[in-house]
Order: sequence, then structure tokens, then C-alpha cells
Amino acid sequence: MAKARAKAKAKRVQDLKPPRAADAAAWFKENIALQKKRYAAIVKEQNGLERDRQKWYANFLRIIQTKGFNANGDLRVKIPANLIPKKPKGRSRVVF
Repeated sequence: MAKARAKAKAKRVQDLKPPRAADAAAWFKENIALQKKRYAAIVKEQNGLERDRQKWYANFLRIIQTKGFNANGDLRVKIPANLIPKKPKGRSRVVF
């Protein structure tokens, strides 16, 4: 019974794939290398913004505690300092 299931599983369409042509494989390899290079540049740029990002966070927290934010129409709500979450330890991670 188990062998019958194994044989049936091996015949699924998604398990059978045609061989990739050499030029297609080279194209994939080249484009993956280019994407990794672009991603490394993005990471470098985003990590360079860390100091500015910390200032932006601090400014945002100051604004929502002093001026508040628009909760509904022109109704502004201030967030008390005790409701502001503590900054987690370690380096913040920005997903891009």
C-alpha cells in the first residue's frame, strides 16, 4: 500500500520538470547576481539612514504625545507617555 502511494506521488506533474537549457541557466545566474548586487546597495543605503531614522521615530513619538493624532475627523487624541511602548533592545531591523 505504501509503495502504491509513493509511485502515485512520483507521477505528480509538479514533480516532473523539463531540463533547463544552458542559455536559460546562464541568464538566471546572471540575473540573480545582479539582484544580489542591487539588494546589497539597498541594504547599504538603508543602514546609512539609521541615525536619521532614530530622529524620525523620536520626532513622531514627541508629536503624538504633545499634539496628538487625528483619531476621527478633527478629533485629536494625545498618547500619554506611559502608553508608548519601550524601544526593544538591539538594533532595529527594517525590511525592504
